[in-house]
Amino acid sequence: MGRILAIDYGSKRVGLAVTDPLQIIASPLDTVHSKDVIQFLKDYDRSEGIEELVLGMPKKLDNTATNATPLVEQFHNLLKKNFPEKPVYLHDERFTSKMALDAMIAGGSKKKDRREKGNIDKISATIILQSYLESR
Repeated sequence: MGRILAIDYGSKRVGLAVTDPLQIIASPLDTVHSKDVIQFLKDYDRSEGIEELVLGMPKKLDNTATNATPLVEQFHNLLKKNFPEKPVYLHDERFTSKMALDAMIAGGSKKKDRREKGNIDKISATIILQSYLESR
């Protein structure tokens, strides 16, 4: 059984989260620059084995596209091209950044750590992954 990897895609940074090999627990993995993410995923797949990819899809409350939706759709196509043998699932990412910040506050993170946007991206990816696991 391989890992499931979740992606919170942004034009500058990409938050990544991953399950354990038994696909039970979602954990933050890393934040990488958007131009480096495909190579990072290939390297990670070679070393750890990815079974599925979950991509956070931004939507407005009324389920219409946001200004970030076309970027994520482009990245979705890039994922399918680079990982044709892996299923790529789209998952609703509404409110994940807010939930990530709230989780950091509740967990006692220092203000300096909360200002680091990469930390929020990683935790957002973890929330996307946990939500995906619960919906299966």
